[in-house]
Amino acid sequence: MIKPFGVLVGVALFSGLMFSPATYAQDQKVIVTVNDLPITSFDVQQRINLWKLVGGGGGPDGARKRALNELIDDIAKVEEAKKFNAQASEKEIDARLSEVATGLKTDSKGLQSKLRAQGVSVPAMRQYLAGQIAFGRILKGKYKVSVAATPAEVDRKLSGYKAEINGKLNKYMADPRMQAVTVYQIQEITFPVEGEITQEVLQSRAIEANAYLGKFKGCKSARSAASGIFNVHVGKLIEADGRKLPPQLKTMLDKSSPGRAIGPMRSQNGMQVLAFCGVRKISPKKPSVQYPTRKQAETAVLNEKYAEVVTKYSSQFRKGLLIEYRDPSYQQ
Repeated sequence: MIKPFGVLVGVALFSGLMFSPATYAQDQKVIVTVNDLPITSFDVQQRINLWKLVGGGGGPDGARKRALNELIDDIAKVEEAKKFNAQASEKEIDARLSEVATGLKTDSKGLQSKLRAQGVSVPAMRQYLAGQIAFGRILKGKYKVSVAATPAEVDRKLSGYKAEINGKLNKYMADPRMQAVTVYQIQEITFPVEGEITQEVLQSRAIEANAYLGKFKGCKSARSAASGIFNVHVGKLIEADGRKLPPQLKTMLDKSSPGRAIGPMRSQNGMQVLAFCGVRKISPKKPSVQYPTRKQAETAVLNEKYAEVVTKYSSQFRKGLLIEYRDPSYQQ
């Protein structure tokens, strides 16, 4: 039995889209009737939403036409199955729903929540599964077609997934923002000048700064070393990105060692000393990567083969159906 409902890698991303009663009413425009069964714009949107949950659909271009064709094919499959008494029973659809829930690592109630969050009704999901079950039976019974994935095909698909993920990961890690950064832990000790800044006053402040240096015994003593010196401001410990430090200052820090103070130096409002407290490298955390499982790769291969088979036989199933387009823009 063909069961190409499997969840493809990375498709269970929920947008939280919900339909209000007003939206539902607006979306009830009939696009096409198939044997007098209407397919509305709301049905089309639900199928697009369903793809986000179970995979399929392709890209965004022409998505509504593809969704409509898939809905027409569902009706065609069920009608064809009726000719051979091969349509799906409610019990079989229930069982397939349970399999979908298991594939999404949830239970029946959890699946219903996911469907609601994605803007898909349970009846729409059941219709989708009914078409798949019917199609599988017709292929196996009438056309003697079996869709299977060989180990080599699964290997190639799995290798392709890994290569794609590794390529994106390497590109991500090559971003300059993901490179290790050297940060310098420094504390600014300032000796401001009040009033007019003259050479004599600056020299006096420089003498006091040198006195501070004489009492400085490491960053833990940054505040106690200022004891007895008038008007000294001891700043907070900061971590400065080495790439953004002035080149001259960075060179001075590199030539010094943690636990020492550098200065005195001229500042905007007087003199200053820099306490060099440490240096460390910050390496951005490499994102964790979860590669697709072999089962997921096998499901992807089966879905691709299933899509090819649908394309091959859907036109035959549509023969004899009365398809009337109410919206010509959707007609091929």
